[in-house]
Amino acid sequence: MQNHFPFWKNLLILTVLVLGIVYSLPNLFGDDPSVQISSGNVADISPAQITSIEETLSSATINAKALELQGNKILVRFANTDEQMRAADLLRNSLGSQYIVALNLAPATPDWLRSLGADPMYLGLDLRGGVHFLLEVDMVAALKQAEERYNNDIRSALRTAKIRYKSVAYDNGAVKVVLRNEKDKLAAVAMVDDEFRKLNMKVDETQPVLFLSISEQEIKEIKKFALAQNITTLRNRVNELGVSEPVIQQQGDNRIVVQLPGVQDTAQAKEILGTTATLEYRKVDTQHDVQSALDGRVPVGSKLYYERDTKVPVLLKRRVIITGDQIVDASSGLDQNGSASVNITLNGIGAKKMGKFTKDNIGQPMAVVFIEQKTLTKIVNGKKVRRKEKTEEVISIATVRDAFSKRFQTTGLDSTQEARKLSLLLRAGALAAPVDIVEERTVGPSLGQDNINKGIMSVLVGFVLVLIFMVVYYKTFGLIADLALTFNLVVIVAVLSMLQATLTLPGIAGIVLTVGMAVDANVLIFERIKEEIRNRNSPQTSIYVGYEKAFSTIFDANITTLLVALVLFGFGTGPIKGFAITLAIGILTSMFTAILGSRMVINWIYGGHRIEKLSI
Repeated sequence: MQNHFPFWKNLLILTVLVLGIVYSLPNLFGDDPSVQISSGNVADISPAQITSIEETLSSATINAKALELQGNKILVRFANTDEQMRAADLLRNSLGSQYIVALNLAPATPDWLRSLGADPMYLGLDLRGGVHFLLEVDMVAALKQAEERYNNDIRSALRTAKIRYKSVAYDNGAVKVVLRNEKDKLAAVAMVDDEFRKLNMKVDETQPVLFLSISEQEIKEIKKFALAQNITTLRNRVNELGVSEPVIQQQGDNRIVVQLPGVQDTAQAKEILGTTATLEYRKVDTQHDVQSALDGRVPVGSKLYYERDTKVPVLLKRRVIITGDQIVDASSGLDQNGSASVNITLNGIGAKKMGKFTKDNIGQPMAVVFIEQKTLTKIVNGKKVRRKEKTEEVISIATVRDAFSKRFQTTGLDSTQEARKLSLLLRAGALAAPVDIVEERTVGPSLGQDNINKGIMSVLVGFVLVLIFMVVYYKTFGLIADLALTFNLVVIVAVLSMLQATLTLPGIAGIVLTVGMAVDANVLIFERIKEEIRNRNSPQTSIYVGYEKAFSTIFDANITTLLVALVLFGFGTGPIKGFAITLAIGILTSMFTAILGSRMVINWIYGGHRIEKLSI
């Protein structure tokens, strides 16, 4: 028979409808104001902590809806924001500085839905509230670091190749290498050609001197790497804060956009994002006099530092044993004396270097240098002035007693809070270049809720107007199209929830546009059916031909729109991507619901029996 679907088609459509309803339901339950508790040390979070936190809250007559252990975090849910704020202040004071107590919003999805893997969509910054940062990468510092690295690498390569030289120093935009004689110059030229091909080399014809400078192509690569590395590092740091669906993306050649939905503690976020902190391990120079260095006679190959607490001057070797970028894991803890410490784990290269150094230097002192770089904003003559401040302090000097390599402990930190912060930064990785926060915007939750209300209202108004038009103009067939449109909205929300996509205001605009476009397919089909009726075909034949012949037109029209949505997603950023995602999903689901969904209902009403007239 013409207007009957096989059983499997009906089953498929009904299955999609049921799944759509189930996976769209979590979006109706909203969020609970919550407090998230986490620690830099994995061993610090345990189920026993839940009981302790529950007792602390009860003693202060603060009622928690639920306490949940989620991996290495504890989530405490509350009925309102007042209870949330009171609990956050109480827990910060009672738990101590080694824990991160952050304000958050947690989905209030029932347990039975969560057991099915049904979660609500993530809401973007414009809907949920949060903070927006625009960071600028200091490319001058990135190039300077590269120059220093090449300077040290060239000196090391000359020593390895046993090529004698008088000096290697950066001079007027190039590394100037002064060799002993012409023979050493020829050997150095061959070595540079083999190991430093990315550098431009200029050879002095009259003297044993080489000038090595960074090529334009290498400068571009350094800047590109600095930006990419910083994005990766910032993403790791944000993950440590436990932010759901952050947006971290490139803007232009030297800027990074960071959006943290739901974050209410902006001070901590700024500190974590903008701080460049790392460690360097250096050998103590015991062969030269510190007083001579203080008088300005710093020996070649050494550098003057000061101890953090005592401000006692220390002379250290310039050559670094290992740096922070060779640290693969770090956790805060306590040493044997109960003082704050950081447990360090090195990668293969770092472990090899540390193992060789400690084996060759048993009985010699080794220093740990803490390096932190911040950008401070001060008001000078009524204007904001940004100033970079770099701190280099010796936090620990210890005598190497035994050889060690991959795992060891660093002490000398002032507090458990500093140890936790340093371990977080080391785990996330070092920034390839310092970043400045050039713009900061905060979107309050009330503004986000206002955006949600307006977005929902726009969808509902558009939806209702389309429903009324279709029923008035196409009668029973219009009502069927309205059912398909409702089905379509449910499936769109379900798909976005299953993909855990982030919904933003432009995304809502995409849904509103889809509501208007979704009935286009039904309009084409219904007009074709009316045309067949005017040609004196039977109602059953008119329905069959209307759907069959309108399909190619519907398919072509939707494919072209889908291609545009894919182009927008591929080349757009931020809001444009959000619009493109909802538009693309809406196009695909509307084709399914308008063609198959409406056809199934029409088959149920009109299929299988003789009819004289269609209500169209």
